[in-house]
Amino acid sequence: MSISNVISLLSGVALFLFGMALMGDGLKKVAGSKLEVVLYRLTGTPLKGFLLGTGVTAVIQSSSATSVMVVGFVNSGMMKVRQAISIVMGAILGTSITGWVLCLSEIGGTGGGWTELFSTATLTGIISLVGIVLRMFSKTQSRRHVGDILMGFAVLMFGMTAMSEAVSPLRQSPVFIEFMTKLSNPLLGILFGTLFTAVIQSASAAVGIVQALASTGVIDFATAFPLIMGIAIGAAMPVLISAIGANVEGRRTAFVYLVVEVAGVVFWGAVFYIANAIFHFEFMSMCMTAVSIAALNTLFRLVKVLILLPFTDVIEALVDFLIKGDAKDETPSIMQLEERFLKHPALAIEQSRLAIDSMARQAQDNILSAFSLLGKF
Repeated sequence: MSISNVISLLSGVALFLFGMALMGDGLKKVAGSKLEVVLYRLTGTPLKGFLLGTGVTAVIQSSSATSVMVVGFVNSGMMKVRQAISIVMGAILGTSITGWVLCLSEIGGTGGGWTELFSTATLTGIISLVGIVLRMFSKTQSRRHVGDILMGFAVLMFGMTAMSEAVSPLRQSPVFIEFMTKLSNPLLGILFGTLFTAVIQSASAAVGIVQALASTGVIDFATAFPLIMGIAIGAAMPVLISAIGANVEGRRTAFVYLVVEVAGVVFWGAVFYIANAIFHFEFMSMCMTAVSIAALNTLFRLVKVLILLPFTDVIEALVDFLIKGDAKDETPSIMQLEERFLKHPALAIEQSRLAIDSMARQAQDNILSAFSLLGKF
């Protein structure tokens, strides 16, 4: 793999991340500024929290962003840890939608004639053209946001294509083939996936890179599965970082993400590899594609959260045990404004309103207490 291929790979990753951010921001703006407030208000039951967490993450395409918002909710006293657990689980599932979007890069169309109209390059070019027209010439703000979504998608697909083309020479590299063979060891694969995702701090990007590497034809199921499990654990890193400086409840909420991911990996790893030792699954040597990796990622996350969702009480007790401290001692008399909400104006305004209401109630109580003293002295 030459220096030019490495530069092309890095530029592809940069375009991929930028496109994902641009598309996510556009989707949030189209959905409305109240998206985060809806997430806060409509989480009365674990099922509602799970579904809303999944839906919001599918829109903003970042489980970390959703989880960081939830850490802010709990840290400011707007939400309890028990409510946050189901939302975090929904976020873990919702982030798998990006893998399915990237499967569009598998669309063919190399046969010439009309089939070329359905190739990835042609569709991406058309989408980018429509997006830039909407972005530059639309008079309404909503259409400009739609243009941002289309442009973000186009940039994302260009990045995915650039990554796939950059790694294509690796299919003939003995060193790369040997390295990927070593990653079929579950422990090594999980460790590498965890460290890699912790560095780039994006599970969607990590899965996308694995999908790009799958185009080399040297990634089989035995290699992809440990990587997917490691990516899930590594995605907890930005959430844990966001909890620095948070109170006890905020730190516990951040650890929910890590606990759920580790528990899911332990369960999946134990059950699957014990079963494989007994039955010797033939699909372990199956060559993976972008579609099969997206399906594996979604299935892994779906089964994991469905199994753990009924055990929210156990998860809460576990994070309480891991993060010692009395949350009541850190509860302020007046709601503290959460700096994490500065990136989400609707949430910042909502919390400001709640803080003003809280101060008004305390002022009212103080006035009533003062008047009551007139009758006692």
